[in-house]
Amino acid sequence: MSNYIEYNDTIVFHPGYYVKEIVDDSGLTQEDFAKRLDTTPKNLSLLIRGEQNLSIDIAMKLSRMIGTSVSYWLNLQNAYDALIAKFRSDEELEQEKEIFKSLDYRYFRDNFGLPDLPRKIDEQIIEVRKFLKVATLSVFKKKDMAVSFRSASNKISDANVVKANAMVQIAINNALTIDAPKYNKLKFKQAVDYALSLTKNHEDFYPLIKNAFLEAGVIFVILPNLPGSKINGATKKLEKNVMLMVNDRRLNSDTFWFTLFHEIGHIIHGDYGISFEKESGEKEEIADGYAADSLIDPDEYERFVKGKVFSLAAIKAFADSIDRDPGIVLGRLQNDGLVRDDDCTLQTLRHKYRVKISS
Repeated sequence: MSNYIEYNDTIVFHPGYYVKEIVDDSGLTQEDFAKRLDTTPKNLSLLIRGEQNLSIDIAMKLSRMIGTSVSYWLNLQNAYDALIAKFRSDEELEQEKEIFKSLDYRYFRDNFGLPDLPRKIDEQIIEVRKFLKVATLSVFKKKDMAVSFRSASNKISDANVVKANAMVQIAINNALTIDAPKYNKLKFKQAVDYALSLTKNHEDFYPLIKNAFLEAGVIFVILPNLPGSKINGATKKLEKNVMLMVNDRRLNSDTFWFTLFHEIGHIIHGDYGISFEKESGEKEEIADGYAADSLIDPDEYERFVKGKVFSLAAIKAFADSIDRDPGIVLGRLQNDGLVRDDDCTLQTLRHKYRVKISS
């Protein structure tokens, strides 16, 4: 390691550079100088080569030995450290620019009020960093950054990972601002039962569910979708609470409720992480089964399917009999291949929710 550093048009010397000059001018060997300084020859050699920082103890001994101030030596070390930090920060910024390509500043500007900074990439990165409360965007490359990735699929790209982590970070930061009682699994199950009674309440269901979950210690967050994230939802165990997040790209009645109950299934089974679209695996199958059976009683569904009548009127009547939004029944039938996705006569059953998302 060199005892000086050059960066752009600046050069800064390690304190060891100046110590070497003093040793050379003294006419002493490094070993003899080290003895007078009351340190080991090895420590002095490491300091001179710039491989060891100048400690307060050595700064004090140098000041006593040659009549300089302690601050003189510490300022040399601080100046050297500051330039290295600047160099590393600029290197990090270049890496962040690559990561930032996976994000869309307009998403943060339009949904969360970040300032309009056209073509000012460096400033945009700084604003997104502050908003997400991270030291560097590089942390979003890590699959275990905030929560575990349930999927081991190689179809999840680096860009998917960055976007998914960013969305989860927003949800976590949101959840951490909300005061909630400690998570109570029994109360949460009761809140889940209450949520099932709201599937036909197209206007007020979100605040009602949000408040019911909150009383059980589960903080429910709906976020605007970050295009390309490919996530359906996520759950995170906080210190005393649980965060449950879904995004707004699946707000049709069938997909919204299935996604929500899929994530609820993960919480009930103590499985926290990110759910990507079209995932497979045992944990996903368990969560899918929980969602399907919670939304439509399997015995009731089996009896309905055996009738083989899936007209608009029949679906409505069955949905009313189980107190569910008919779009949920339609979605299940389409998923099971019993009704065509392009059957226009049934599309009026699919309701599109409009909710005020968290920001």
